[in-house]
Amino acid sequence: MKRVFLIFILSATVNCFSQNKQILYNFTSVPQSLMSNPGADVKYKIYFGMPFFSGISANIGSSSFSAYDLFADNGVDFNTKFRNVINSISRRDHLNVNQQLEILNAGFSIGAEENKSYLSFGMYQEFDLMGYAPKDPAILALDGNQSHLAHYFNLNDLNMKGEMLSVLHFGIHKNITKNLIVGLRAKIYSSIYNVSSTHNSGYVYTDTNASTSGPIYNQIISSDIQINTSGLSKFRKNFNGDVRSDIKQKALFGGNLGLGFDAGITYYHKPNLQFTASVVDVGFVSHTKEVKIFKYKGYYEQNGILPKFDGSFTTNSFSEFKSAIPLDSSATSYTTLRPIKFNSSIEYSYGEEYAEACNCLNNNSGIVYRNAVGAQLFMMSTPRMPLFALTAYYRRKIVEALQLKATYTVDSYSYRNIGLGLSSSLGPVNFYVMADNFLEYRDLSKARSLSFQLGLNFIFKE
Repeated sequence: MKRVFLIFILSATVNCFSQNKQILYNFTSVPQSLMSNPGADVKYKIYFGMPFFSGISANIGSSSFSAYDLFADNGVDFNTKFRNVINSISRRDHLNVNQQLEILNAGFSIGAEENKSYLSFGMYQEFDLMGYAPKDPAILALDGNQSHLAHYFNLNDLNMKGEMLSVLHFGIHKNITKNLIVGLRAKIYSSIYNVSSTHNSGYVYTDTNASTSGPIYNQIISSDIQINTSGLSKFRKNFNGDVRSDIKQKALFGGNLGLGFDAGITYYHKPNLQFTASVVDVGFVSHTKEVKIFKYKGYYEQNGILPKFDGSFTTNSFSEFKSAIPLDSSATSYTTLRPIKFNSSIEYSYGEEYAEACNCLNNNSGIVYRNAVGAQLFMMSTPRMPLFALTAYYRRKIVEALQLKATYTVDSYSYRNIGLGLSSSLGPVNFYVMADNFLEYRDLSKARSLSFQLGLNFIFKE
């Protein structure tokens, strides 16, 4: 049982990330910049992405330790390294696994030149795990409670979410005035599966009183733990179906459905001074299909010898424990909120080249600038507290068909995250690739965060 609990603790700690795409944001030579700001200043006549290859991205990160701390070949026993990691983390630390795959993405302009709008649509799949390090339960699993008398082990540290879903989206983007662009995007979510446990409470407490016959222990366990699951109940027993077929059916709106929206603006105070802001994934998913909720709720107090919670203590004590804190299950529907992302930026462009009717260097006056510098703020809601990131960036049009964006980001994962993005065009073919944390590429095992994005589009300008 102890090993099972340790596995649960380890899996619960490796699962949170701020889904910041700081290189892609406002990099408008790439159509996917509309996904982080539906009001981005793009000026394509038509674009469409290569199906299943227009947008591929993955993120992984840790705010407290790296893979090297656990798996370094340095002669230190893994159990010792694992214990050192657990002792070094706090309940504020978090880690990540996040992945997105665009299935379809396209857009086109409509209307006359003086009253032009832009429509976009598409579909993507996303896998996401997020949570916080369960500091107290991990120490309890490793050390037990006998060496931590009179300490309250907080069960609120168990806080995590995991989901795979598909998203169908429709967006509109319009120049309200010469200096102001606004955009909206509606989303339909189809959850393939969901696991969430975010509002737990309770504690484990042990104390002792001396007596003539030896120490008398007072053991208290107060538990209010709930784990919500959907889309997984059929896999708990012998499943004779096709897993791929089941996932495909749920991805095509056969899963648990929800609604959401994105909104964004771009404003030019001057032709070379720009402000942007966006809010992404304001929405929810209603879980009503294949729902299973597990609860451990109750209060248990035992006086006497210190029991071992592996079933080896007396039958009566174990039965009393199970009766006091039973495992209950139900099929009650529940609702989850999507993690809301907020972006804003200020950008100054310089190095004027010439005027043209269409350009992709973020100005709305027809003037092309070769260079731009800016700053971006990112925030994201999580089950416990918002996450923040601040990015400074430089963008340059090297030649007509090649643009570069370099970023420096400070967040809870690193204070020296340098990223680089390239967007190239050969006729209508646009290819982009982006990655961050280049200073850690000498030894990736020591990196606390890594991300990459790449894709292939076809762009037809005005």
